[in-house]
Amino acid sequence: MGIFDFIKGQFIDVIEWVDFSRDVVMWKFPDQDKEIKMGAQLTVRESQVAILINEGKMADIYEPGRHELTTRNMPILTNLKSWKFGFESPFKVDVYFFNTRQFTDNKWGTPSPVTIPDSKFGQVEFRAFGTYNFKITDFEAFFKELSGTNPLITLSQIEGTIKNKLVDRFTEVVAEMATNNFSFVQMQAQKSEFAAALLPRISDYLTQFGLELTDFSIQSITLPPELREYLNKNTQMNMVGDMQRFMQFQAANAVQKSAENPSGGNAGMDMGTGFAMGQMMMNMMNQNQQGNQGQGAGQSKDDIMDTLKKLGELKKEGLITEEEFNEKKKELLAKL
Repeated sequence: MGIFDFIKGQFIDVIEWVDFSRDVVMWKFPDQDKEIKMGAQLTVRESQVAILINEGKMADIYEPGRHELTTRNMPILTNLKSWKFGFESPFKVDVYFFNTRQFTDNKWGTPSPVTIPDSKFGQVEFRAFGTYNFKITDFEAFFKELSGTNPLITLSQIEGTIKNKLVDRFTEVVAEMATNNFSFVQMQAQKSEFAAALLPRISDYLTQFGLELTDFSIQSITLPPELREYLNKNTQMNMVGDMQRFMQFQAANAVQKSAENPSGGNAGMDMGTGFAMGQMMMNMMNQNQQGNQGQGAGQSKDDIMDTLKKLGELKKEGLITEEEFNEKKKELLAKL
């Protein structure tokens, strides 16, 4: 290798970044302490921005396209280097590429249950999960706050910062809404509106890092098992208003229990039990209706006592809980 080949190898004349990954946010062009040749070709692809950094200070920014690096199109760097008369020699500068596309479908979630006061249930403990999208909008702020001298920034290196603040702001907004008689049921039904209220609160924080939160969604809100069981039981009890549906539900539930019984079971008998309990409930309702028609204001003492006995049988069979039995019992006794 001749002396001129050696000298030529010390200069960089082509600068580009070909990125096949999906998680690189920022990448420093590896110069191995070489100098950039005046007139070098800089290629910036779509969804990229290239920035020249001189001694830690941000200089010229290049949008997508092909650029020839000369003093003519490096006005800021020319000024920083005091190239007043058209400097044409190789120069030393760092080149950083930033990914400007949206980073989509990033996951977030509450690492531990969030407890809030609830207007309907008193106090609710729940978890929430969802997704968010973001992109870089202020390259100088991103470089100063999150990059520094790091030659590579990936999604995994900054998602912790974003997720932590997402959860913090989510908890704050939930607590604020809970103080205004906002119930968990409303939160479940209005997830989109809830997310829209959170978006500006989270965006304010991310702006200091040069990031913009472009989308934020709450995909699911989950309750602890005991509260889910209560809500399910409440739904089942509401079915009593339609006795045909209730009887169908009881029959199907009896067959399922029989199939799950490891020691076997009699599906026909279980189904018969389901229908029998449904029939009992229907008779109770018919008696109530007859009592109301005959007496106007309510049931007779015998009807009430008979209803209480049948409710006791339902509780014994596990079809209603102790709390539900006591509530109905109190209601019936008040009529005596």
